[in-house]
Amino acid sequence: MSISITWHGHATFTLDIDGSKVIVDPFFASNNPVAKTSATDVPANFILQTHGHADHIADTVGLAQRTGSLVIGNFEICNWIAGQGHENSHALNTGGGYSFPFGRVKMTPALHSSGLPDGSYGGDPGGFVVTAAGKKIYIAGDTALFSDMALIGRMGLDVALLPIGDNFTMGPDDSLLALDYLKPKVVIPCHYNTWPPIAVDVAAWAERVSVETEARPVVLAVDETYTV
Repeated sequence: MSISITWHGHATFTLDIDGSKVIVDPFFASNNPVAKTSATDVPANFILQTHGHADHIADTVGLAQRTGSLVIGNFEICNWIAGQGHENSHALNTGGGYSFPFGRVKMTPALHSSGLPDGSYGGDPGGFVVTAAGKKIYIAGDTALFSDMALIGRMGLDVALLPIGDNFTMGPDDSLLALDYLKPKVVIPCHYNTWPPIAVDVAAWAERVSVETEARPVVLAVDETYTV
């Protein structure tokens, strides 16, 4: 059994875990300027919500209502989702984990801000470690570098999905330091080149990863898939 990871642009991914479609931070066309896929065309069974900013949650409610997906996020986001008319959610909080049909999800810290599109309080931002099919996938969410990433790395990561765009999150330099802490086998970049403030030379970043770390960079085109 394997896990396929499809990048839809910005920080939106589909994890296909033995047929279960797990969507990370739904932000599709026409909200996402680099996305090619519409939220109306995406199959989903579960949604992992790292935080409440619009560039991560713009399509969550519509996708969840259309598909009946279980939304997994922090307590405040799950309450907000229920207030939008979708009550199928499961709240986690930092450090907590739960076993779902597709695998186990543990919520990790993230150093960022939060807040929801209507100005509501979004709770603490976070990331996730998904353990499934004998693999561990770290979804960092929007975050700065923090030294406790070393504790996440001790879990033994197969893949890390890391923001590299700078300005709002860690940039290329800090992402390389993060890889020293996390020690994943593979790193997939995200949250870059969506808008000018987060423009990055991703080929140069990948070269630095190859030379300066032990991780293997996998740079996906929009809607391209990597299989773990």
